[in-house]
Amino acid sequence: MEKKVMIQNETGIHARPASMLVEEASNYDSDVELLKDGQAVNAKSIMGIMSLGIKQSTEVTVRAEGADAEEAVDAIVELIQSGFDEE
Repeated sequence: MEKKVMIQNETGIHARPASMLVEEASNYDSDVELLKDGQAVNAKSIMGIMSLGIKQSTEVTVRAEGADAEEAVDAIVELIQSGFDEE
């Protein structure tokens, strides 16, 4: 299960959004990955997410495998689309 999503917030995925993303991904048993430019990282790893250097207007793919993969992908895509509650 995977979905593409565009990063909305102006500052991209810095420390606070990355920690929110890790927290959300950790709610699921599925293996969850974030992909950018063909590079995949564990969405439950803040260092992995930060290593992607994701900026505003970057398209990323959220991919998950496991029993609750669909719920995990939907929740993370929704979080990204919300702009992490940043102005």
